[in-house]
Amino acid sequence: MCHVGFDEPSVWGARGRGFSMGVAAGAGRLVHLTGQVAWDADELIVGAGDVAAQAEQCFRNIEAMLAVVGGRLGDLVSVTTYYLRPGDLALIQPVRARFLTGDPLPVSTSVMVAGLGSPEFLVEMTPVAVIPDARFVTPT
Repeated sequence: MCHVGFDEPSVWGARGRGFSMGVAAGAGRLVHLTGQVAWDADELIVGAGDVAAQAEQCFRNIEAMLAVVGGRLGDLVSVTTYYLRPGDLALIQPVRARFLTGDPLPVSTSVMVAGLGSPEFLVEMTPVAVIPDARFVTPT
């Protein structure tokens, strides 16, 4: 992997929370994805009322989108997670830990919001990846 995670002792730390404090991305193609929600290919909600199930669908969608350009979840350098309810982050984090196991882990921002694009959405994730040039596939 050409990405390097880093910390700084004078700044608060990730301390095993499932993200890196910083990621220096190596050479490759920068890929931004639109916010991913818990819709399937037919735009039907997956996991209605269940934030963990919706987070799983978000990661499945991210994984599928990255595959189009030769990417993998391990190529993620950043994930911003938007969620609705105070207790939801504790339910999202274990799902994230199952899907994101690379080294380094991507940096993370989590934002509790008043609402998302549809009342059925409980979580939305906006990822950024760097795909190594050797694996990058130009989308058709």
